Amino acid sequence: MSEKLIGNTQIKEFLRRMLAAGRLPGSLLFAGPEGVGKKQFALEIARSILCSSSGDGLGGCGQCSVCKRAGKFVFPTSEKKEDFERVFIGGHADVGQVIAFKRNILVESIRALEREANFRPYEGKARFFIVDDADKMNVQAANALLKTLEEPPPTTYIFLITSRYNSLLPTIVSRCQVMRFQPIAPDEIEKYLLETKEFAPEDAAVAARISGGSLSRALKMSGEEFRAHREAMMEVVEARTSIGDHTALLRAAEEMGDARMKDDFEPRLDILQSLLRDIWQLKKGRSGEVLINVDLHERLSRCAENASAEDITLFITGIERVRENLLVNINRKIATDALFLSAGMS
Repeated sequence: MSEKLIGNTQIKEFLRRMLAAGRLPGSLLFAGPEGVGKKQFALEIARSILCSSSGDGLGGCGQCSVCKRAGKFVFPTSEKKEDFERVFIGGHADVGQVIAFKRNILVESIRALEREANFRPYEGKARFFIVDDADKMNVQAANALLKTLEEPPPTTYIFLITSRYNSLLPTIVSRCQVMRFQPIAPDEIEKYLLETKEFAPEDAAVAARISGGSLSRALKMSGEEFRAHREAMMEVVEARTSIGDHTALLRAAEEMGDARMKDDFEPRLDILQSLLRDIWQLKKGRSGEVLINVDLHERLSRCAENASAEDITLFITGIERVRENLLVNINRKIATDALFLSAGMS
C-alpha cells in the first residue's frame, strides 16, 4: 500500500531498505512541513510489520483486518483535560497515538506512553506509538519521554511527528533517527487528486500549486467549496486594490474570522497568498503562463495595475505574520481585520 505515500521518495526507499534488513530504529523523528504525509508514513511502517501479507515492501496489503484497523482512531471531542491524559489505542491493540490537549502534550500522556511501551504486543510482532505534534511537549513532558527513547523495549517503536523541528529539545532529537520530509511536488499532488478524489482537472491543477507542497491543504480545496473560497479572496484583493471598499473588507474579515469558519481559515490564507503571488508576477511583467490562478488573469491584471510592488509585499508579509501568530492562538477576527484593512494595499 505504499502507493498511499506520495513524494519523499528517498525517505520511502530508505525505510523500505531498513524494513527489509530488519533494522528499523526504535525511535524515529519525522520532521517536515505540515500535510506531507509524515503520520501516514509511520502508519504504513506499522502495517508493514503487523500485516502477514506485507512482504518486504513499505506498507501492508491494505485489505486485511489488520491494515484497516491499524489507522483507525477515535479522539475525544470534549474540553476535559483528563480525557487526554492517556495513549489512544486505535482499532488495532498494538497501535497507539498521543495527541495534544489544546496546545500542549500533557506529561500524564507521556507517562502513559512509557507504561504502554513496556507491555508486550497483544496481537502482532510489535507495538507502535505515534506522538503527533511532538513539538507541543513542554520540558516536563519531554524529560518524561527521554528514558523510553533512549532504551525502547525491543518490541516497541516510537514515532515523533513534528512540523516545528527547532522547537524540540536537543536531548529528544539526539535519541531519535531523524528523517526530514520535503514538500510534495505539485505534479505529484495533482496526479493524486485526479486519481483518488473528485477533482475537475482545472481545480486539481490550481489546488496543487496553491498547496505549497502540502497534500492535506490541497485536499481541502475541492470543487464548489474551493471555488467559493477563491472567489471570496479574489473579492478581498479587488476591494483593496481597485474599489477601496472598507465596508466589504470588514464584512469579509467578519466572515473569515467567524468561529464556524475555523477549518477554512488557513486554506483561505493559502488562496489569498496565491492570488497576491500572481499579482506580483504580473507587476513584474511576467506572462500569464506563470500564474497559479491562470483563469483569473484578467481580474488579476487589473489589480496589478492598481497596486504598487510595495503594497503587495506588505500584504504578503501581513499574511506571514498572521500564520506565525496562529501558533499562539490569536483572535482570528482581530487578525483578519488588521490584515485586510492595514496590509498596505489601498
